[in-house]
Amino acid sequence: MSELSTEDRKKMPGKLYAFPDKRKEPLEDAAHVRNAIARFNQVEGVSEAERDGAWERIKAAARRFGVEVSESSRGDLKPNRRKT
Repeated sequence: MSELSTEDRKKMPGKLYAFPDKRKEPLEDAAHVRNAIARFNQVEGVSEAERDGAWERIKAAARRFGVEVSESSRGDLKPNRRKT
């Protein structure tokens, strides 16, 4: 996965993020898409509506970069395992 500097992140249009309003989980290449899927349930401070939209953007980016998504819905993703 390519490293994104703070400056690179600022230059990226919001539509290249799973959560564009929060600029969380960039979707600039296949590795970032896989990372966004793996971390999806770890993202905090977003609404259910934002999660729904993010999942659609992630699936579209996965198709664009040829990333296979085995989960049919975001509910199929592994739950967040938080440290207590």
